[in-house]
Amino acid sequence: MIEIKNISKKFGKLEVLEHVNLSFRKGECIALIGPNGCGKTTLIKCILGMVIPGEGDLYYNGASIRNKYLYREKIGYMPQIGRYPDNMTIGQIIETIKDIRKFTGVLDEELMHQFRLPELFHKRMRTLSGGTTQKVSATLAFLFSPDILILDEPTAGLDPLASEILKNKIIKEKNKGKLILITSHLLSELDDLITEIIYMQDGKVHFHETVEKLLASTGEQKISKGIARILHSNNPGYMDKQNNETRTSA
Repeated sequence: MIEIKNISKKFGKLEVLEHVNLSFRKGECIALIGPNGCGKTTLIKCILGMVIPGEGDLYYNGASIRNKYLYREKIGYMPQIGRYPDNMTIGQIIETIKDIRKFTGVLDEELMHQFRLPELFHKRMRTLSGGTTQKVSATLAFLFSPDILILDEPTAGLDPLASEILKNKIIKEKNKGKLILITSHLLSELDDLITEIIYMQDGKVHFHETVEKLLASTGEQKISKGIARILHSNNPGYMDKQNNETRTSA
């Protein structure tokens, strides 16, 4: 479905992606993980057409996406932090995006109703909590029934009930044969969701494994523990650094 072939990207002298090769297939739910600054966000922006690789190319269903944009209609994107006009209401944001997309298919409003957003349509974006803003972003990502979902830290800021609703929706869409790409620092959130794992560091892909191979090679039963074991083996200071960052931000 998506092929990434030998892409590299520099910002000035800083090389943020270095000869990345990846293949994403429909029906997979893939975790993209790695430390801050490893290139995850730049890779996502390349897929979305927001960043143009300096070298290499990306393909959607066998066709290059370079200088093209219509393929983006097949992608639903949930950013880590959604930015919306402060003075617009939730209802106005959703209706505006509908008008822009001019979507003629059947809208997927399941999340919108499960999050009970219609009751909050009159609320202006500047008054919303981070969790409610996340619910708006999630609703918009799924609304147009995309074939591909790119979810950047999707459960960040969500309460436990909303997080469970979103995870169940992700599983449901994966089972429909959609491709789902998730970035997350919360390894425990990935259990029961993902089928493949990609670990990046310093702009390179260090491993891309199926869940079955990960669990078999580590002897773990939970995906999160298997990932943690590999990260600690490849970079002993990584997990300590992540724990320190978590304590600092708390």
